[in-house]
Amino acid sequence: METKTLYIECGMGAAGDMMTAGLLELLDDNARVDFLKRLNNAGIPGVEVRVEPTVKCGIAGTRVVVSVDGHVESDDHHHIDDHHHRNDHIHDNNHHHDDHHSGDHHHDNDHHDNHHHDDNHHNNHAAHHHNDYNNIERLVNNLHISDNAKKNALCIYKLIADAESYVHGKPVDKIHFHEVGDMDAVADIVGVCMLIDELSPDRILASPINVGGGSVRCAHGVMPVPSPAAAYLLRGIPIYGNDGNGELCTPTGAALLKHFVSKFCDMPTILIEKIGYGMGKKDFERANCLRVYIGSVNSINDVNGNNNINDDNGINNIFRPNDRIAELVCTLDDMTPEAVAFAQETLLAAGALDVYAAPAVMKKGRAGIVLTCLCRINDKDAIIPLIFKHTSTLGLREYIVNRYTLQRTQSTIQTTYGEVRVKSASGFGVKKSKPEYDDIAAAAREHGAALGDVLKEIK
Repeated sequence: METKTLYIECGMGAAGDMMTAGLLELLDDNARVDFLKRLNNAGIPGVEVRVEPTVKCGIAGTRVVVSVDGHVESDDHHHIDDHHHRNDHIHDNNHHHDDHHSGDHHHDNDHHDNHHHDDNHHNNHAAHHHNDYNNIERLVNNLHISDNAKKNALCIYKLIADAESYVHGKPVDKIHFHEVGDMDAVADIVGVCMLIDELSPDRILASPINVGGGSVRCAHGVMPVPSPAAAYLLRGIPIYGNDGNGELCTPTGAALLKHFVSKFCDMPTILIEKIGYGMGKKDFERANCLRVYIGSVNSINDVNGNNNINDDNGINNIFRPNDRIAELVCTLDDMTPEAVAFAQETLLAAGALDVYAAPAVMKKGRAGIVLTCLCRINDKDAIIPLIFKHTSTLGLREYIVNRYTLQRTQSTIQTTYGEVRVKSASGFGVKKSKPEYDDIAAAAREHGAALGDVLKEIK
């Protein structure tokens, strides 16, 4: 059975507008036009969403531009409209930001709490500045979108509110949304929720997230990257950083990923149907985009991260590795067989796929063994310390290798000796089966029979 999978590649972080643009590219042309019409007619006050074809480092993609009452926020941030410290944060009423990154970026006065818009423009925006969760809830519930999109949007706002409540040490009902409560930010969040509804993936996966590096300056002073709210939202999610790009993952981007993504991992083996590129505004040496893939993986081994791609007859049309695993190897010349066996048992109990030992002739003609441990890439950080703990090795080697496996199933058959489990496997044009040795041995012991007698009846 195949699973429709959406995979989000966060090599340049994540932001709401970039996610909207990337997901939008997964739709065909007519569906894109229809989506934009529905988003613009959803009832978000004063909002107009349009798209612009954009090229970054020679890669063509889409940028989403949101205007509110004809006004597009002018900034030089990494992400447009969902920006890091545009502010993708929630603040109590007396907070305001002059928002510039390490001195590079700044907002004009119409980005402070004491806005200097003309009266008409100020009045148009007053209704959605400093929204609290109750106001946002009323707004979202009155939108002309599906109930599921409403539910997801409110869950995302709740995640952000909880993060800011923690950061500011205030209860959620005392927190007021600042820029994240503006209508352009609402359009980003609602747009992503509507697109997830439209695409209807069975599962959403994402890569570890590049959060950027350095610091960001705001009215409170200089804050580290990721921002405190984003860092809180990213708990339990694999992230990494660098020193050169400032803030790459905004709190809104972090909340969207936290809500929708079921697992953060390397890309599985996937039959890609479409690829989308959601572009940020700022230019870097590396393409400033969020790349998304949608396609199918075989769900036989989804839990373990193995992805077999077979047709209905169990025969691969193209031979592809099911997954990639880590092969950890060390050599030992001063351990007893009992100690080696204990190390093998310990590694298998910790989740290793297989552990085996082969004889070797070491330096100075010493007899030794080569110990090899196979494990999933996500498990190797837990397995490596155990190898050092339970063996005498002072070093090991790691190889990342492709693995090909057959689809495995198990059934039980009834014999005169009792029930016996049978393991079956198929794929790559072959089928094979084998009775479970432990069951055969138990049946033979119980009935005083030979192993061959039990096997003969099974066959």
